Amino acid sequence: MPQTFYALAGKRLFDLVVVIPSLVISAPFLVLIALAIRLTSPGPAFFRQERLGRHANVFQALKFRTMTHKERVPDTIAFSGSASEVTLVGRFLRRSKLDELPQLINVLRGEMSLIGPRPQLPIQLAEFDDNAKLRLLVRPGLSGMAQTHGNVVLTWPERWFYDAMYVRNLSLALDLRLIGRTFGVLLHGEEKYVVHPALAESRS
Repeated sequence: MPQTFYALAGKRLFDLVVVIPSLVISAPFLVLIALAIRLTSPGPAFFRQERLGRHANVFQALKFRTMTHKERVPDTIAFSGSASEVTLVGRFLRRSKLDELPQLINVLRGEMSLIGPRPQLPIQLAEFDDNAKLRLLVRPGLSGMAQTHGNVVLTWPERWFYDAMYVRNLSLALDLRLIGRTFGVLLHGEEKYVVHPALAESRS
């Protein structure tokens, strides 16, 4: 990871400058979403799940609940849920990515960043390759390089390749570029932005 002012301190300042006004502005909208969830499906408005943070520290990632409320084991399949388990409001939230808005609170707490590798489940740590281990040097993000280059279309090694590339090249310019690319993905869909990396480069 570059030992620059931005990497060491500026990135956190940038997060706070953006996330504090964003939370103030979006607060009424967040309340409306929470009410819609509570009124249309029994259970809490928020879903909490343990995720890997910086230096492999585990934290509670927040999301709006998009599935029916029941006890779930902490694995990837249960987190995704079957189609029948996703609520009507939940389908809209997932499609629009609004279910992840509560993670602005995780950013405010310092558990996440606006841009960085998406936080993974603790159970996945045992599967990490060398690229994936590099992602633990930075805070996980709301969006990142892998999410703006194909996301779920990519294999895990491909996503980890992009995570490692991000860590090695971390800068304000890169974060701004990825924020812009994130808006493009939200507007036009992930398919338009799929780029499969040359994994051979990660071994060189």
